[in-house]
Amino acid sequence: MAAPTQVTVSDASVGQVITTLPAENVFELGFSPLGSFIITWQRPSKDDQGNAIKNLKVWTVLQGQTPGVEADEHTVVGRFVQKSQTGWNLQYTFDERYCARVVTNEIQFYRSEDLGSVWNRLRVEGVSDFAVSPGKNHSIAVFVPERKGQPAAVKVYNVPEFGDPVSQKNFFKGDKVQLKWNSDGTTLIVLAQTEVDKSGKSYYGETTLYLLSANGGFDSRIELDKDGPIHDVTWSSNSKEFGVVYGYMPAKTTLFDTRAQATHSFALGPRNTILFSPHGRFVLVAGFGNLAGQMDIYDLEKNYQKICTIEASNASVCEWSPDGRHILTATTSPRLRVDNGVRIWHTSGGLMYNENLHELYHVTWRPQGPTVDPLANPLHPVPTPHASALEYLGTVKTPSKPAGAYRPPGARGQITPLAFKREDEGGAAYVSNGSLSLGIGVNGFGKPRKRDVPGAELVPEDGNGTVASSVVDVDEQLSKAALKNKKKRESRKAKDAADKATGLTPALDKPLPASMSSPSRSPERRERGGHERNRSRGFAEPRPQSRSDRRDARRGQDQQPNHKTPPASKSNGVPPPQTNEEPPPDVTVTSQGSAGTPQDKKTRALLKKLRAIDDLKMRRAGGEKLEGTQIKKMDTEDEVRKELEALGWSE
Repeated sequence: MAAPTQVTVSDASVGQVITTLPAENVFELGFSPLGSFIITWQRPSKDDQGNAIKNLKVWTVLQGQTPGVEADEHTVVGRFVQKSQTGWNLQYTFDERYCARVVTNEIQFYRSEDLGSVWNRLRVEGVSDFAVSPGKNHSIAVFVPERKGQPAAVKVYNVPEFGDPVSQKNFFKGDKVQLKWNSDGTTLIVLAQTEVDKSGKSYYGETTLYLLSANGGFDSRIELDKDGPIHDVTWSSNSKEFGVVYGYMPAKTTLFDTRAQATHSFALGPRNTILFSPHGRFVLVAGFGNLAGQMDIYDLEKNYQKICTIEASNASVCEWSPDGRHILTATTSPRLRVDNGVRIWHTSGGLMYNENLHELYHVTWRPQGPTVDPLANPLHPVPTPHASALEYLGTVKTPSKPAGAYRPPGARGQITPLAFKREDEGGAAYVSNGSLSLGIGVNGFGKPRKRDVPGAELVPEDGNGTVASSVVDVDEQLSKAALKNKKKRESRKAKDAADKATGLTPALDKPLPASMSSPSRSPERRERGGHERNRSRGFAEPRPQSRSDRRDARRGQDQQPNHKTPPASKSNGVPPPQTNEEPPPDVTVTSQGSAGTPQDKKTRALLKKLRAIDDLKMRRAGGEKLEGTQIKKMDTEDEVRKELEALGWSE
């Protein structure tokens, strides 16, 4: 127990104080696997000379010490400077023979009895995280994030043989990972995460799951059949299966074996947590955090039968008891500063104990192996609840009817539309549109927003955001002003098309006649057809005239005789404009991809697949490890060749 002035170590079986450690303001506290050492972490600080104080200390647990006698400084067996609170603790092997900690570009190993000097070093460039195997094989997994276009990597080494990794997995989309060993230390789960989802489907990054063995015999990506994030992944205590909660809400929970093959899937529901009992018989699937706090208990030995559903709202801590018969839930501070307390439930669903506290920061079971209390029949008999549980149940009011979502008066007494139901209630499945900035209606909610181009024709779309195959009449949906403007545009287009057909519109690629060119230009520039910048326009833009220019022009018109101006002669080099022009040729553009029969298209597609298979075979011959999907693709080579022979193709 950590107090502001000291840390007290007690024997929970008899309630006797074993020792006290003179450590002030301890924020983190941990035990070694066998309980021989205590590790404490204090906030980083500096001494009077400005040097960093060694805030990570390792203490020995002194058995048989006289109660009430404080421990001396000789009980501290190791001191380190640890600035980050994330990953602060030392990691021990199962027998406490070695312990390790990460520093810049290397993992340092120490003998537990001598923490003053480094026993061995594992040099890995860019290493940011590691996990020591809890099994008897003394393995360690290290993670190196992506750097300068190189993929991220998880490597497994045997301690102390640090020459080459015995297993390795390279992958992209890995800024950080969670490394989860099974209890035997034979298989490792890698939950890779990115800070940003480049596909735009999630604000919280993208998650991917990988599985690899400690001896390098197997590695694969775990394929999940529901889109969305991975909420939780946990190993069973038998080390033969693990569970994953994944997908958009309502999430899906699936159990996998050590070969990444799905063995069972539970019903969809708002869940984000999965916990196996210490003996591996029961599994708890719950939804905490911003969810309602429902816990489903399943019996894995009785064909995954659901035992009960427990309502544990506002729970921030959930743990199985070491005997596998009870479940601990608690509401702690500062996550929630009201309704703090502890509750203990029986596996059958009944409340056994309740205690309300003003402020509760943390609570956990006393560590104990599953072999200490073998599991006989955990469901029968059901123990008698504590008096605190009976008192609490007496104050809880049973609702007369289940509270549902609010409905306006006009929608009451009607069947709920499928668009307003969750997927597990029979509603439509959640479909991500891949965009976070557009307010696109999902599952019938709202009006889809698309990018409108001013002046462009309205094109109707179907429910998926694509252009519909059958065009509907849009005129009925337009207002009177919009319909009037549309008719004006159509009449203007028809008039322009008629003028172009009769030759009244001048061609853009021919020189302009002299009468339509700018009067201020010289004959030489008029013969060249004007400036290159004005050639893209239909006509030369006239220079705006001043007031005096317009007055001089009116005087000149009054002095001219009233007769027609003769056409320009051929002597000045400008031919008269032609009124009758040949119509433009009819040019039809055909797409190159539209040529060929359906049989030819299918043949080309099969040949493309065959070339991809040959490329995979060359890569495997070069020593590259292929994914499971790539190996399955190579196995289809005979089927592809048979289809090509049926189409009449031969090499």
